Amino acid sequence: MVFRPCIDIHEGKVKQIVGGTLNDQDGGLRTHFVSERSSAWYAELYKRDGLRGGHVIMLGPDNEAAAKEALAAYPGGLQVGGGIRLDNAREYLAVGASHVIVTSWVFREGEVDWERLKALVAAIGKSRLVLDLSCRRRGNDYWVVTDRWQKFTQLAVNRETLDRLAAYCDEFLIHAVDVEGLCQGIDSELVENLGSWAPILTTYAGGARSLADLELVTRLGRGRIDLTIGSALDIFGGTGVKYAEAVAFFSK
Repeated sequence: MVFRPCIDIHEGKVKQIVGGTLNDQDGGLRTHFVSERSSAWYAELYKRDGLRGGHVIMLGPDNEAAAKEALAAYPGGLQVGGGIRLDNAREYLAVGASHVIVTSWVFREGEVDWERLKALVAAIGKSRLVLDLSCRRRGNDYWVVTDRWQKFTQLAVNRETLDRLAAYCDEFLIHAVDVEGLCQGIDSELVENLGSWAPILTTYAGGARSLADLELVTRLGRGRIDLTIGSALDIFGGTGVKYAEAVAFFSK
C-alpha cells in the first residue's frame, strides 16, 4: 500500500471539489479549496518526496496546459486523466505521463465499448492504461459513473467486472464519489470489497480525513489497496492530515 498524491485541475487551477457536484453547468459546484500554487509546484513537491503514480485529473475543459505543466515537472512520475481518448492518449504519454486514466470514453450508452477499449490498448499498450471505475452506490451495489460522475452506467463494480477488465489495463482507479471531497470518512464497505476483489494494482480515493482512516484502509484493504488523499491534506487547505505525516506514514 502506498500514498498516491493528486493534482485536480478545474478552470486551469489546482482545486479540491466535492466530487458529486461537478456538472455541465457548474451551477451547483461546491469547491473545497482553490490553490494559489501552480500544478507544477505540486508535481515538484511529489517528485522531491519520491511519490510516484499520483493522478493529474482535468475536471472539465481548458485544463490541458496546466496538466502538461505538471507532467513536464515530474516526467514518468504522474498519471493523467479527464477527457482522455484514443486521439490524444499518446500526446499525454509523450509529454511525460506514465499512464493515461480513462473512464467515459470507453463507455457508450451505459455499457463498455469493447472495440474502443481494444483500440486504445492496441495504440498505447495495457501497461500504460489505468481504467477509472469511480462509482456511486445505488441499492446494494456500486455502479460505475461517467461524464463528470453524473451518469450511472450499467456496469457494477464487483469481482467479475474487475477480473474481466484487468486483462486490458495496468491499474484501476476507483473514487467513492458519494464521499469524495467531504472529509467525512472513507467508504469502508467499498474498500473492504476492493481488498478482496482487486486482481491488479488498485487505488481508492474518497473521504479520507485522518491518519486513522489511513490505518483503516490499510487494514480493510489487506495492504493491497493504494490510497489517494485530497481535501483533508494541509497542502489543499485541509486540517485532518498533514502532508508530511502522510508521507511518513506510508514510508514506514
